[in-house]
Amino acid sequence: MNTSHDDPTGRAARAALTALAEPGDRLLNALIERAGPPGALGAVRSGTLPDGVARTAEDQHRALARLEHWRLRLSAVDTDADLAVAERLGVRLVCPGDPEWPTTLDDLGDERPYALWLRGPRDLRHGCLRSVAIVGARGATSYGTRIAADLAARLAETDWTIVSGGALGIDAAAHRGALAADGRTFAVLANGVDVPYPAVHEGLFAELAGRGLLVSESPPGASPRRSRFLVRNRVIATLTRGTVVVEAAWRSGALNTASWAQRLDRELMAVPGPVDSAASEGCHRLLRDSPPALLVTRPEEVVEALGRLGDDLAPPPRDPVLPRDRLDPATRAVLEALPARGHAGPAQLAATAGMSLDAVNAKLGLLAAAGFVERSPGGWRLTTTARGRA
Repeated sequence: MNTSHDDPTGRAARAALTALAEPGDRLLNALIERAGPPGALGAVRSGTLPDGVARTAEDQHRALARLEHWRLRLSAVDTDADLAVAERLGVRLVCPGDPEWPTTLDDLGDERPYALWLRGPRDLRHGCLRSVAIVGARGATSYGTRIAADLAARLAETDWTIVSGGALGIDAAAHRGALAADGRTFAVLANGVDVPYPAVHEGLFAELAGRGLLVSESPPGASPRRSRFLVRNRVIATLTRGTVVVEAAWRSGALNTASWAQRLDRELMAVPGPVDSAASEGCHRLLRDSPPALLVTRPEEVVEALGRLGDDLAPPPRDPVLPRDRLDPATRAVLEALPARGHAGPAQLAATAGMSLDAVNAKLGLLAAAGFVERSPGGWRLTTTARGRA
């Protein structure tokens, strides 16, 4: 293992630890808390535990076994090379205490990241001050991807950062929706920020690296592992004010992000789907659980749940404006006096509307010009178009 032993700030040690252990390991975080990053790395090298890390003999036995596992892996860790690759690619290492480190990550306690590798021009901490996670199924339906992209775009237009996991389906739709609106979007990955996974998203990741932000707990070059996809979900949940599950099957991995959001006391929201859609069974489950997720169908409702209390209330949905709604009351009264089928004369209409014959004749002329009514051999009647649009 190549890394400097003269590391007073602990940055090189933290970089080494991201390559050595799986993200969010409780024992390693306990070592860091007790001895600092260089001390934790020293404990791995020597195979000895600092005082107070293991409380019982059984805990000590398990901890020493983990130290031995990490010690054997040390020979494969080349921190100097990782940092050189990062510098060449414009990747930066952000550690606890740095200006860009989001303090919300501390909510993870002994499961927080040791450090984060970032690629992209956006500032992580600033972007997460007003952020929402949009997650869901990889095997999304056209309904799900449309809702995710539209929701992300409209939230991004109002200066909300969209955070997701860069996966197929809902994740990708959310990222693309935010980018289409020229907004902020961050992808939290289960692999190195220079590794395009899935490969079909190589173009998307390149755009995120140029306009957004790629975030990982693993150093450059790290390949994805199945377990890391679930582990990274805790970072998605804790970076944001709340999580929206757009579409998720009964056993979707997005439900893991949802559970983290609730565990971290973040707002959990779900978008309902068709009642017979297996792709939305997980969302419906969240909506029925106790406590239930908040049902949301439009961005205003998301903002109301996450925004400033009393300032970001969602306006009530407005009924559609029909053509007859634009008519003045007297003209509308004449229109409504006409039968839905058949015809009526001006005198009959005047009696029904409670208006003078001259006034009715004047309004009939206006209604005819607007395409609502037409003359017939028996008087006046609604046009075919008016019957359909009234």
